Amino acid sequence: MNADYIIVGAGAAGCALAHRLSEDSRRKVILLEAGGADRDPFIHAPGGLMPLLMSGKHSWNYTSAPQTELNDRILFLPRGKVLGGGSSINGMIYDRGTPSDYDRWAALGNSGWSYADVLPYFKRAENYEPGGDALLHGHSGPVRISRPGVHNPLAKAFLQACEQAGYPYNDDTNGAAREGAGPVDMFVSAGRRWSAATAYIKPFRSRSNLDVRLGAHVLKILVENGRAVGVRVREKGQDLDLRADGEVILCGGGINSPQLLMLSGIGDASTLSQLGINPVSNLPGVGQNLQDHLSLYVKQAVTQSVSHYQYVSPLKGALALGQYLVLRKGPLASTGMEAVAYIRSQPNVTEPDIKLSLVLALMNDELTGLMPRHGFMAHVCVVRPHSRGQVTLASPDPQAAPVVDHRYLSDARDMVDFRNGIKMCRRIFGQAAFDPYRGDELSPGPSVQTDNEIDAFIRANANADYHTAGTCKMGSDDDSVVDARLRVRGIGGLRVADTSVMPTLVGGNTNMPAIMIGEKAADLIRERSHA
Repeated sequence: MNADYIIVGAGAAGCALAHRLSEDSRRKVILLEAGGADRDPFIHAPGGLMPLLMSGKHSWNYTSAPQTELNDRILFLPRGKVLGGGSSINGMIYDRGTPSDYDRWAALGNSGWSYADVLPYFKRAENYEPGGDALLHGHSGPVRISRPGVHNPLAKAFLQACEQAGYPYNDDTNGAAREGAGPVDMFVSAGRRWSAATAYIKPFRSRSNLDVRLGAHVLKILVENGRAVGVRVREKGQDLDLRADGEVILCGGGINSPQLLMLSGIGDASTLSQLGINPVSNLPGVGQNLQDHLSLYVKQAVTQSVSHYQYVSPLKGALALGQYLVLRKGPLASTGMEAVAYIRSQPNVTEPDIKLSLVLALMNDELTGLMPRHGFMAHVCVVRPHSRGQVTLASPDPQAAPVVDHRYLSDARDMVDFRNGIKMCRRIFGQAAFDPYRGDELSPGPSVQTDNEIDAFIRANANADYHTAGTCKMGSDDDSVVDARLRVRGIGGLRVADTSVMPTLVGGNTNMPAIMIGEKAADLIRERSHA
């Protein structure tokens, strides 16, 4: 079977790219996804996030290599394996990163990737329901973004406490300014998750030139005479070759895209040869430059029954379910996050490097269950990590999981930033706004006070934040994998378009930046401007 374009991976970037390329009815597009359909009702109900995470469904369920600086712990790394990819199983937080993230990419030699260059693609994708500045937000795109509002008294207290601690109120942390505390925006509309599949694929499945194939695990990129000509895919236990007359585009994300390149002989030639893989292009940077956010929770008990734990009771739980089924409103229409703060870990830092997301319930650190009491917690995330890791192959078997070694905290600056982030979170929780509600600090707890004690707590409790990036770095140096047009160096007809191309990780969540990359990749491939 032949197509003009074969896209590997139906995640945030892949769905956006498939939609835009198939707008040209003259071009045949095949979108391949190893996972299945997104019919699970827990995917579409925002309040179903917890059972979705607990089930492990719709995910590759990778684990990390033992992390030396985290007491040799092995971390859970769920990655989307379903139509919509991570956008179908993530926390639904809308976050672009900051303008400086993209200006930094351009300064590294990636022409066309400054904030001014990428802003039109964010706007083209967005249907930003809160309104906002029309110069900064789009209001007619396929991706619907809403604002649940700040209703819970704990969320209101958080915003007040941030101001009392010296952090300004910011009504749009994805707008003109990043720093401050304000309401959360979500990939939710009318009480339902708005995944990339919902936005870009489902309304257009009837396009005769768009072939979406689920349960299709790509085993290898087919390369002939230095050019990608197709892929080998396993469907229903059978292997078959699909040919691309135009291009093959990888949208598998920060783990799967470099894995597939290496399985196809594109990577460090000596390492591939040792695994018995015939090298077709020596690109030592494939799988290197791995970046991800590290996070943990500061947990606080409350003295009033105002957290989302109240919905655990049979009566209130039944009322919440009925409210959602009938009106698409109530706690099941929300993820339990209403407020967020972006702050600087030290006065000399020029841009926010700590993100605090308030969660209106207490969960265990693995997010697999609620703690049986009222309280809240802050998700503390260091959004500008200095540590770098790598993705490598465990074996030449395409079914084998790769080795993912983040090397978290291998750069000592990250520990300093994390420690300061916890101190700042405690300072916010200690403000007068929380006086009516504040109970005991449950984690780290009153026994953890000195720098050494905080560092030990971080090593024992921090976890991955599932924002893998950088492993197919965009650039022009010897370690780069793709150029500024996302073309794989040394191989014709092959591009990568997902978070793996980020030379540096954005200072926030990665779903919306991945969508932007898919949008921009379509114009690069079709050689048109964003207009």
